[in-house]
Amino acid sequence: MDSVTQIALGASVGEATLGKKVGRPAIVWGGVCGLLPDLDVLIPLGDAIKNFTYHRSASHSLLVLTLLTPLIVKIILKQHPDSARYQFRWHTLVFLVFITHILLDGLTVYGTQILWPLATPPVMWSTIFIIDPVYSIPLIFGVLAAFRMSRESSTGHFISQACLLLSSLYLVWTIGVKVHVGNVAKESLDRNKIRYNSILTVPSPFNTLLWRILVMDDTKYYEGYYSIFDNDRVIDYTSYKNGKALLNELENYWAVTRLEWFTQGFYNVRQDLEKIIITDLRMGTEGGYVFRFQVGEINGGVFEPSNSRRIKSQVRLNMLATIWKRIWSKPKASSV
Repeated sequence: MDSVTQIALGASVGEATLGKKVGRPAIVWGGVCGLLPDLDVLIPLGDAIKNFTYHRSASHSLLVLTLLTPLIVKIILKQHPDSARYQFRWHTLVFLVFITHILLDGLTVYGTQILWPLATPPVMWSTIFIIDPVYSIPLIFGVLAAFRMSRESSTGHFISQACLLLSSLYLVWTIGVKVHVGNVAKESLDRNKIRYNSILTVPSPFNTLLWRILVMDDTKYYEGYYSIFDNDRVIDYTSYKNGKALLNELENYWAVTRLEWFTQGFYNVRQDLEKIIITDLRMGTEGGYVFRFQVGEINGGVFEPSNSRRIKSQVRLNMLATIWKRIWSKPKASSV
């Protein structure tokens, strides 16, 4: 999720864990710990694909954050020695903030390497968009109430707790909707006799009402949309060539294998003049993808790896209007 939401979540968890005992410092340190894992973006790795795929790795590792917890608590107690009698609760606060951070990130589609340094694929449960105001606004409101209201009363604490519960229930909603959409998608694929290797359902930007379905097979991929307000369980898919044959001479190149691993196979390959470009199909829509990388080029008819670099995003703001319209209105069926 976005860093503002992670700060709000951390502050809310801090208030819930220790707010009644130490007051505002629990909110402040909860927010700080909620931000810490995302500071890895400030570390340049000298390569566009490394910057892309090493984000949410070590800094989001369950092992690393568990080992980091005592150090953070030691720093906190140096700043607040009068709260030393709550040392165990401070450990609980920091650990819970770290864990909720990485679990929330795991609910997005970007991918979170929770088990780093193990070489397991990133977790991407993909139930919520990276920015979702329905989730974030209650958290922010609750934290502000707890921070600004008098600590002589428990009203602010109660409001913060209620808002944290409300946002958590929304996450349960997103999981339930994803299960429903996944079932509808598979039914529609079977009905259309579409054979596939993998399927991914992704909420569209800023909501969980409209979902994008991405389907991969050996040579093609399919894209379809389903709104929970659709009056049937039919999804119209459009197919596109995946272009992966362009990588035949680059398949052992690190940038290629790294992107294949990080996207878990949800990518396409295009040739743009002499450039060979890999696009992450998970984030964006056809004609409007966020992450594209040049991994090779053609010199004298020969495919060669090149220094990887990110290609400008295709996303346009007018796509949001299209998404909003599609939530409420389903277009006429198109051919697969």
